[in-house]
Amino acid sequence: MILLRDILYKVTLEKVVGNTAVAVRDLHFDSRKVALDDVFIAIKGSLSNGHDYIKTACDKGAVAIICEAMPEEFVNGITFVQVADSHQALALMAANFYDNPSENLKLIGVTGTNGKTTIATLLYNLFKQTGYEAGLLSTVKILVGEVEYKATHTTPDSLTINRYLREMVDAGVEFCFMEVSSHGIHQKRTEGLHFTGGIFTNLSHDHLDYHKDFKEYRDVKKLFFDQLPKTAFALINGDDKNGAVMVQNTKAKKYTYALKSYADYKAQILENQFTGLLLKINNHELWVKLIGSFNAYNMLAIYAASDLLELENMEVLQAMSLLESVDGRFQYLVSEKNITAIVDYAHTPDALKNVLETINSIRTGNEEIITVVGCGGDRDAQKRPVMGNIAASLSTKVIFTSDNPRSEDPETIIEEIEAGVPSEHYKKTLSITDRKQAIKTACQLANENDIILVAGKGHETYQEIKGERFDFDDFKMVNQLLTALNK
Repeated sequence: MILLRDILYKVTLEKVVGNTAVAVRDLHFDSRKVALDDVFIAIKGSLSNGHDYIKTACDKGAVAIICEAMPEEFVNGITFVQVADSHQALALMAANFYDNPSENLKLIGVTGTNGKTTIATLLYNLFKQTGYEAGLLSTVKILVGEVEYKATHTTPDSLTINRYLREMVDAGVEFCFMEVSSHGIHQKRTEGLHFTGGIFTNLSHDHLDYHKDFKEYRDVKKLFFDQLPKTAFALINGDDKNGAVMVQNTKAKKYTYALKSYADYKAQILENQFTGLLLKINNHELWVKLIGSFNAYNMLAIYAASDLLELENMEVLQAMSLLESVDGRFQYLVSEKNITAIVDYAHTPDALKNVLETINSIRTGNEEIITVVGCGGDRDAQKRPVMGNIAASLSTKVIFTSDNPRSEDPETIIEEIEAGVPSEHYKKTLSITDRKQAIKTACQLANENDIILVAGKGHETYQEIKGERFDFDDFKMVNQLLTALNK
């Protein structure tokens, strides 16, 4: 058992009522999970306020309550601790409760709008290939060595992060690669963690449903680098104008990677084909199986991070040549009729533009590009017409469809996407609300050598409609439909 006072180390306390020398069994911010001798941390969330459930936690046997506002009545035998920020308190307490596991491995955070999952996952794969014990905290999955767990958020809550990090340390993991989202930074889920390094990929229009404007979104990302220790490295994309902003106030050692400008780590694309990329990285040529200029940036970031983590360069280059694309990230198949189908997570304007520009740069010009795309409900609505414009301008045919509409009307979302289509491209577009039917129509429209892009959901294996999740896998769906048409 650990004592409450030890868990509260580094937490700024405003008031304490009761004894902090009590033994604690577990920590929870969900009152439904509280049991005898647990600590309940009351968090103010966007949908509910944990302070409304303090009495419930007390009734269920909580030994202590952590809150920003003290209740009107106290309960004998229960310790009440008032803090300035419950999110921050939770993060610090979680780290202390699990004995600060991030200090016993090398934790690398990857942040930015696009590329986080690819870079974190491929770094994990590379380090495993080169003989190291590694861990992964990503949008797609959590890996503790070879053991896989399902991921529910890009950046999990502080308790979940520290629980998995503790499991990694106990399993002998040396390196952990972690996606760091703007939500996670803003909600202080990463505070109390000791990072060995941070990687910035790029910044473009996203999450403006959560952040009030682009400046706030950028500044929240910057906070991650502000908090890096001087022993860490900060590796930024030098070709993104926001890269320099990220490291303005960091104490970490600064390094850059770029394709277009001067940088510590430089790459050049020599060949770009559907089978892969021929790259020149710091005067070394190598062939990789990933496709497109955006993946050239990802591979360069992987090379740079591996070098900063003191792996041998030639060993890294050899391992990079064996890396496969991540599920739902420019994942493709070729049918018997030589139709190429690509599934990509591109759910932001910048990501969709990158994927379509990559396809256009590789194709000969005789093939049709048929794009199936939608936008998620209850999320940033400002990007919908922008994505409609990009899809229509860079494709030969477009089918607008439902993504994860959540609580919104999918047809209303589609109308907002269509509003961005330039008049000269109207004739290219169709609207089919049912996603399966939209993908089926794309498969029926495609002829030999044509290219189908199914964008927006990538690795996701569900579609969320009115609070329910239904099984839906874009890659399996397009594969089944193309196979059926070949018969």
